[in-house]
Amino acid sequence: MDMGTLTILLCLGGAVVTGILAFTFWRDPVAGMKSATHRSEQLPQVMTDRYVSFVFLSLAAAWHGDAGVIAVLFVAFSFMGFADGVIYARAGHPHIKHTAAGVAAALVAAVAAWTELSNGAA
Repeated sequence: MDMGTLTILLCLGGAVVTGILAFTFWRDPVAGMKSATHRSEQLPQVMTDRYVSFVFLSLAAAWHGDAGVIAVLFVAFSFMGFADGVIYARAGHPHIKHTAAGVAAALVAAVAAWTELSNGAA
């Protein structure tokens, strides 16, 4: 097995583990918190880590300069914004900031996808 194949397999393994956690949280949030060993009192600090990671991913994608990578990343960001917006709207809370983030990320994804499909270069 070459290193490229190993890298892809490890990436897929990470996706499987993350997918299991996502399913666990979706099915039973209390079990998800326990499984992930999250503590609600630390969630603001955890969210800070997440936002810093999103900044890093965005900068890395821009530096890499691949419109396809940017499109996929911002589709994921768009999903997060819209999903959070729906969660808050259903609970009767303000959601416009999350929904707007979903719209903005979808716009970036659309421009990047158009670029990729048009000429393949960012």
